[in-house]
Amino acid sequence: MASLRKRPATYADVEAAAPDLVAEIIDGELMTHPRPSPRHGATANSLSDELTGPFQKGRNGPGGWVFVVEPEVKFGDDILVPDLAAWRRERLSGAPEHNYFEIAPDWVCEVLSGSTEKRDRTLKMRIYGRAGIPHMWLVDPRLQILEAFENASGRWTKIGDWNSDDSVRVAPFDAISFALADLWPLDKPLGFNEDPTPYYAGDR
Repeated sequence: MASLRKRPATYADVEAAAPDLVAEIIDGELMTHPRPSPRHGATANSLSDELTGPFQKGRNGPGGWVFVVEPEVKFGDDILVPDLAAWRRERLSGAPEHNYFEIAPDWVCEVLSGSTEKRDRTLKMRIYGRAGIPHMWLVDPRLQILEAFENASGRWTKIGDWNSDDSVRVAPFDAISFALADLWPLDKPLGFNEDPTPYYAGDR
C-alpha cells in the first residue's frame, strides 16, 4: 500500500486556527503556540515603545521606519509571525493587499519564551537568514538579556549581547541608546548572579 503523504499546510490552515493561538507555516507544517504570557507581552510592548518614537515618528530620532507588532510575513511557502518587525519606510508603499506582508522586513525581533525559544533559534532564524533580513534581535525576558545579529550571505553573526546592567546601542537602531532594564516592567532587574527560575513561572 502506498504511504499517505501529508499535504503541506496552506494559508487556509492559518486562517482556520483557533483565535487564541499564533499560527505559522514552517517547512510545510502548521505550527501553533499559545498567545504570549504577560511578561512576554510587556517586554515586546516596552521595546516597541523605545523604538517607534525615534525611528517611526521621528521623535528625538531619525524616523524612516515602520514597525508592526506580530505581523504575518510570507517567505515563499512559509508564513512566520515575528514578535516585532520593522521595514525601512521607502520599501513600503502602503498596507499589503493581503493579511500578510510579502516584502521581507529589514529587522525582526523575537521575544523568547518556553514554547517558542527552540523554534525561534533554529527554524525561524534559518528562514529569516535565508530571506536576507539584515538584522535580528533575540530578547529573553526571563534571563533579561538581548542578543543582536547581522546577516552575512544568509548566515547570522552575533554582534553583541547585553544584560540588565547595560545601556543598549546597537544596529540598526544605534542612533539612540536605552536601558535594557526598562524592558522588564513587571520585574526588578535581575542581578548577574541571581537565580532566574522565578521569572520562568507562567512562561509560555
